[in-house]
Amino acid sequence: MTNSKKGARFWIALIIFSLTGQVAWVVENMYFNVFIYKMFAASAEAISLMVAASAIAATVTTVIIGALSDKIGKRKLFICGGYILWGISICSFALIRLDVIGALFPSVASAASLGVSLVIIMDCVMTFFGSSANDACFNAWLTDSTASGGRGAAEGINAMMPLVAILVVFGGFMSFNLDKRESWTTIFLIIGIAVIVIGILGFFLISDPGTKSEQNKSCFKNIIYGFRPSVVKANKTLYLAFLAFALFNISIQIFMPYLIIYYNVSLKMENYVLIMAPAIIIASVVTAFYGRLYDKKGFKASVIPALLLLMSGYILLYLFKSTAPVFVGSLLMMTGYLAGMAVFGALIRDYTPENRAGMFQGLRIFSQVLIPGVIGPFIGSAVLKGAETIVNDDGTSSFVPNHNIFLAALVAAVVVWLALYLIFKVAKKEVKASEK
Repeated sequence: MTNSKKGARFWIALIIFSLTGQVAWVVENMYFNVFIYKMFAASAEAISLMVAASAIAATVTTVIIGALSDKIGKRKLFICGGYILWGISICSFALIRLDVIGALFPSVASAASLGVSLVIIMDCVMTFFGSSANDACFNAWLTDSTASGGRGAAEGINAMMPLVAILVVFGGFMSFNLDKRESWTTIFLIIGIAVIVIGILGFFLISDPGTKSEQNKSCFKNIIYGFRPSVVKANKTLYLAFLAFALFNISIQIFMPYLIIYYNVSLKMENYVLIMAPAIIIASVVTAFYGRLYDKKGFKASVIPALLLLMSGYILLYLFKSTAPVFVGSLLMMTGYLAGMAVFGALIRDYTPENRAGMFQGLRIFSQVLIPGVIGPFIGSAVLKGAETIVNDDGTSSFVPNHNIFLAALVAAVVVWLALYLIFKVAKKEVKASEK
């Protein structure tokens, strides 16, 4: 299927499934942190543990389900059915409240501690359904559907969705008082039902490319395929791309779990949604077109500006706390983040072996979710050790994130350049070899 033959159904399916999936992930990756912080007075260590547990669940799920979808070949069924179950699991969080926990477990010494544990467990359950549908099968479907070109354009749209999702969530829920449990109940029900509806709609929108891996009949062989030394050796650029992508996302995950709390609590920006909305809109629009730079100029010409924008944003966010420079820093950071996601995503899809997209989604999640989700938040947690604390109205205490998370993220971003050097070097050798 070439880019020119793609009809409206492809682009509509790409937009709504990517956006809805990212809205759900925003609620998990950013709002769950706020949820357990505000409702159960969770510590930085608890937040890090939740992010890491979710990352592990996402990776294991994507490795297995991605390989299974390659074997069966029916991406559409996995995507739509997974979205429906994903939405149901999101709705279940409406029941994780102190009053419900106290009624069901009256003998528990600390309902708040149990609440944190329940959120972490259910987060992993929700991640199983979400990763099956989105990380494994939707991304494999997108790789299959852009096999003959236009990946930069499609990836530009796909990569902008995380920040568009943040804008949707911020804008949709900015009137909610997140200190009240009723607000969280409503949020989880709205997001959950929306995901269910999109899953049902997908049965009518998604056209299954029909690719099916015939090389490995065994699902187990499909699962371990990408971990074979011979496969790594035959696809050096792809695995170096995974390495660089992992380092890039470690930098992001150092600060991202604490970002909303930083704006709201540390900088005392009660209107941070209004401040961040323009930055998100501008960054998203830039990213939607930035993917085309990859199609025209290639990876090197598109990844370097993205990384420089990201690092410039970190520097401003570290140095300043007033509204104007924080806005500019956030804009640069978000633009660099999304542009980087677009070009890394396109590079990985370009070097993914044909008809094996599902098998390699697990490796993509290793570099995008597992490694960054385990290492990044724990670096952030370590940086925040000894941070200032505040006493809440109910007598509990909460930590206050500080600007050092952006300095740590900047250091991690510097390391990305080393991986990029290796990619450029190997790619240059491959070009010379092909010319002989």
